[in-house]
Amino acid sequence: MGAIDLPKSPNVFHPEKPSAVGSRNSLAQEYRDQQNEVNQLLEEETNKVIHHLTARLPKDVLERLDVMGGLKEKLYNYFNQNYQNMFNRYMVTTEDEMVKKVRNYIDKEETKILARYTPKEVADLLDAVGGADKFNTGEIEKSMVNMYGHLQGHIQRGVNDLENLTNSLLRQKTDTGAFIRGENAYSIVKCAFKDNLVKPKTVTDVKLSVNILDSELISPIFHYQVTVEYLIKDLLSKHIIDEMDKIIERLKDERIDQGLEELNDSEILFNKISKVENYTDDDVENPKSKRYSIIAKTIMERINDLRAEIDPENFDALNIRENIKQIVDIENIRNRGFNTAINSITSILDTSKMGYQYIENLKNARELIIREYEDTDAANLPDERYAVEMRYFDNAQLIEERKAYDVQMKSFETEVQHLWDVLEVIYQDSKSAFRVTDFDDLAKKNKGRIRKTVKEKSGEPLYEDIAKVWDEVSFVRPAETEVERMNRTYLYEKDRIRSRIIIMRNKMKVMYDYLYPIERRVMEDRLSYLEREYYRFDYMINPYHIQPGLLLDVDITSIKRKKATLDAMANVLNEFLHGVSKGFQDAAFASFSRRRSTVREDINQSFSSAADEGSASPASAGSAYLDLINSGESPASVSAEAGGPKAIAAPKRGRKAGVVDSKPAKRGRKAKNSDALREV
Repeated sequence: MGAIDLPKSPNVFHPEKPSAVGSRNSLAQEYRDQQNEVNQLLEEETNKVIHHLTARLPKDVLERLDVMGGLKEKLYNYFNQNYQNMFNRYMVTTEDEMVKKVRNYIDKEETKILARYTPKEVADLLDAVGGADKFNTGEIEKSMVNMYGHLQGHIQRGVNDLENLTNSLLRQKTDTGAFIRGENAYSIVKCAFKDNLVKPKTVTDVKLSVNILDSELISPIFHYQVTVEYLIKDLLSKHIIDEMDKIIERLKDERIDQGLEELNDSEILFNKISKVENYTDDDVENPKSKRYSIIAKTIMERINDLRAEIDPENFDALNIRENIKQIVDIENIRNRGFNTAINSITSILDTSKMGYQYIENLKNARELIIREYEDTDAANLPDERYAVEMRYFDNAQLIEERKAYDVQMKSFETEVQHLWDVLEVIYQDSKSAFRVTDFDDLAKKNKGRIRKTVKEKSGEPLYEDIAKVWDEVSFVRPAETEVERMNRTYLYEKDRIRSRIIIMRNKMKVMYDYLYPIERRVMEDRLSYLEREYYRFDYMINPYHIQPGLLLDVDITSIKRKKATLDAMANVLNEFLHGVSKGFQDAAFASFSRRRSTVREDINQSFSSAADEGSASPASAGSAYLDLINSGESPASVSAEAGGPKAIAAPKRGRKAGVVDSKPAKRGRKAKNSDALREV
């Protein structure tokens, strides 16, 4: 088909006209019966889900399941709306746009070369003179990449929405799993669902905190006040680690070539540690020290205590330290990581149609505050809203945060204990001296009889003489170890305060019944205030649970039966973590390297006979290797006389021979462990 035969798309928008913009029908598809194909796909997917549900759920659950007109029809509608209306329309539009690009390109090439009968040598000369920006197809290729990139983004967003709706339909409730799934679930520090104080029946409040560690950030984040010396030392440390990794890789390849067993994780670790002294040492004063092999000691002394800003009175553009700072600032090492995180979260919010009216970027403090609405008074805000606070913490900041948390926790204990003492005094004064009010009165009244009739006969001590270790508020606390002292959870103290608040409220009801004297009103107001402030404090993040890195704190208020903000924020968080974090890396899984034994001569298959290659037949080679596996010997002992490779590495521990690792390599890892020919 020539360029003239390609269909030209009409410059109109119509849902049914072939090849119109936004149409579900395309001339490029040669009038295929699209509706029949879609119906067949939807019917198959719906039946799969129905079969899965009926096979997994008990019969009584299926009978009582409220499906609002049938579960099959509901699933069919979900698939139909999200798949057909989204995928088909974008695909048809993309096909038509690409057809027009190809047609215009062919017309241009025919006009430029074929129609003019230009000699081939002249065309080559013009192509060479024009340079990289002329006489090429770069712009067309960029256009196609952009089209498919936008298409992939729309499809991915639609699939995420479909996944969230399907999960909520099957789950019939909203929980933590609706936010962050898969490989980023470990980053959650705290996620709490609670009823809204003003509208507890219809509105829910959600607190979600995600901690991304320094080692997991794709682009490292530094504080604005960090010194230039610290930045350069950090870069040097990373350079040293990379050099040691290269040496270990070469060592592993050499062992494989020699047919030796691969290094295990501990051996790799010890080899790295042993090679640290080859690159650096602790001799700071010696200018010939290995630590100054890359950057001289005199330069490191020049940039001592040099921070992000230099006093204008002392600034000299020809000084060494100013030029070093200029080099570091041009690379933008100081601000790169935090700016990348800000650009990521704001662009994702804009793309997800989750606009915000208030944003405050505290650049020097490495803190970002985003609120959907500027007002902070909950009484004036709608029931669907969110607020995001992103902050970078280093170890020094966390130490101070933990000190403040300790003081605040102690203050709550003091205030609650004070109210407890006041209530206890008033309660004791309210008791009558002539009648029994509680168990203590009854025990005190019968104390003498218990001593004469029970304890004197048995010889056991009186109850009053036994040390009372249980206060009947919380159980006895075990002794602290170094773990508890370094990482205070305060779970025991929080449970104790919560129990005291409940006991005090019940005691006031028993004391006063339906009477409301001034004492009761004052104590109830104080108790309500302490309870409200305590639960607000308990809702916060315990800094002992945070590690140095990026903290993303999200507060969401959403209607229970609508959950629009919840579903949209789930996509935002997953996209943000995907773009900022490398994810958790398990060294045991990341240490697999490509086996050199998979690069073999017999992989390049040919029709030549085995005799021509000077080796045994393939059948004998396969049977020899099968006998070797059954005998339990190492495959490295197989020689070329069996028709196999000269050296075949032994299977790695923990894996069965012959099993192919089909799991794709994680983002951020080396792609070495994605080789499908890892095990022969």
